[in-house]
Amino acid sequence: MDSHLAGTAPRAHDRPYTPRPTRGKWLPLVAACLGTFLLLVYATIVTVALPRMAGDLRAGFGALQWIVDVYTLALAGLLLGMGSLGDALGRKRLHVLGLVVFTAATLGCALAGNVQLLIAARAVQGIAGAAMFATLVPLIGLAYEGRDRARAFAVWGAVAGAAAGIGNVAGGMLTQLLSWQWIFYGALPLCAAALWLATRVPADRTGTPAPVDWPGIATFTLAATGITFGFVRGGEAGWGDTATLLGFGLGAALLVAFAAVERASAHPMIPLALFRKPAFDGLLLASGAYYLGAFAFLPVVSLWLQNGAGLSSFATSLVITVQPLAFFATSALAGSALHRMPARWSVGGGTLLVGLGDLALLPAAQPGSSWPVLLPGLVVTGVGAGLVSPVLPAIAMASAPPAHTGVAAAAANSARQLGLALGVALLGTVFHRSVPGAGAGASAVAYADGLGAVFLVAGAIGVAGGLVACVVCRAE
Repeated sequence: MDSHLAGTAPRAHDRPYTPRPTRGKWLPLVAACLGTFLLLVYATIVTVALPRMAGDLRAGFGALQWIVDVYTLALAGLLLGMGSLGDALGRKRLHVLGLVVFTAATLGCALAGNVQLLIAARAVQGIAGAAMFATLVPLIGLAYEGRDRARAFAVWGAVAGAAAGIGNVAGGMLTQLLSWQWIFYGALPLCAAALWLATRVPADRTGTPAPVDWPGIATFTLAATGITFGFVRGGEAGWGDTATLLGFGLGAALLVAFAAVERASAHPMIPLALFRKPAFDGLLLASGAYYLGAFAFLPVVSLWLQNGAGLSSFATSLVITVQPLAFFATSALAGSALHRMPARWSVGGGTLLVGLGDLALLPAAQPGSSWPVLLPGLVVTGVGAGLVSPVLPAIAMASAPPAHTGVAAAAANSARQLGLALGVALLGTVFHRSVPGAGAGASAVAYADGLGAVFLVAGAIGVAGGLVACVVCRAE
């Protein structure tokens, strides 16, 4: 769904790989691209399969949200911590371990006989994915220098940008021709190939690693989980429900605990001093807002296209793929120009454009409308996301002191993943108020009301996030 999802940048004590013969010098890049492809495909591939999963597993709307959300939530909550864990264990070692667990979890998803087991396996997929993400960029950065490094990141970014579109199409095709289980079975040969390649990448060499901030990792991850649970549960059982209030309360309390832990830690997961910089805070806000506005409505749209507009799984995937195609084209065509553009235009302007694209989707919120009315909004949101994504890590690093550039980039990436997780929960809750259950059998009027509310909320968040980023970045 998004390119340039990175962990932490190479630390000052890292030493580059020992020079290798030309014949094998691109092996680390191939391994990183295949690992990235798998990760990003599984951020999107389940979207089109949700209606079929709902029928086969007798899953309610909240369960469908968790099938999408739990994977993204694990990435958001653990990405920062996995970066420091990679410093302690070695990045290659952690990456290989992540791939092994990711492969096993993918098989577990395919074999899941009920929705609870599927959600659990998706959670393990996300945990393993965080370990892989946190190590991919540092391994590429250590493997190459100069012009080779620029070429490597260009190729890696192109693969990452194309993965979301391929995930949508593959998910629709496999679900329609075979079954939803094959979106997981079909990846096992790729997982095996990625693991074989990763074991042949030279090991990274690091100096004395800093201790892992286990309390910080635990409190941040549990806080994000509690808040997301509150949104999902609130949509199903009501905002006054005891479990809903408990989720929000625990999430808020754990956020306070996280701040206290980081303040007291000699080796915090993220230095709290970074949050005293308005430009950094504005960047994090824009990161979550653009990702929420661009992608969090897709599960709802997938349900409408199949259950409301009557499209097949494969046809639905083709419609949704218009957005990642616009995203990829924008990133590819404007990539070099974006790096010379002020942050308020690339990040702030791109996020604002995403919000306007959400509002351009409102014509779909009419009884009797069909899929063509989605196309303009999908294109605009894709273009907006394509403006933000290529420059986000670099701008985050530039807003932080030199010693904290890596963790700043990881924080921005965590913010956008958390924005997606919360967005799927929030927009799903808004939709569920008008269209109960998984949407099967709902009336055209109910779908119109639900879609209209979803696009308005997503648009308001995107526009507000973009405007704040424009003002804050300009002030800097």
